[in-house]
Amino acid sequence: MTFSLDTPSATTLKAEARLLRETRAAGGTPLSHGAALEEVARRHGFRDWNTASAALPERVATPVQVGQRVKGTYLGKPFIGLVIGLQLQPPHFKVTVKFDQPVNVSKFDSMVITRQRVTATVDLRGVSLAQTSDGAPHMRIERV
Repeated sequence: MTFSLDTPSATTLKAEARLLRETRAAGGTPLSHGAALEEVARRHGFRDWNTASAALPERVATPVQVGQRVKGTYLGKPFIGLVIGLQLQPPHFKVTVKFDQPVNVSKFDSMVITRQRVTATVDLRGVSLAQTSDGAPHMRIERV
């Protein structure tokens, strides 16, 4: 499993270390918690766990998390979906959502233009920066 935030938090690295310990234990090579933290810190470019812990925030606030169910609107059309990507772009977030059902984004009944996977840049409230010509945000997302 990989963790997708470009700027990880100490909490994210701790979760990654727990997963590493579990994986190694399942493979017959037990690893201490401290050794797992050290290895994860080096993977992320830090000299050791103490350096990583001092440099990183405890948590990074995000509007949603990868793997989380969300609902909202895209170009004024309602959707329910799954967050499949999240990238920190301070102070905003690039979010990729896979809709459960394709969304027809056409304003005309006679035309069908569907989208099932959409990427948008949103703020911490889950509201996209890009707007339609009438000033409505392209996307609004919230946790289900």
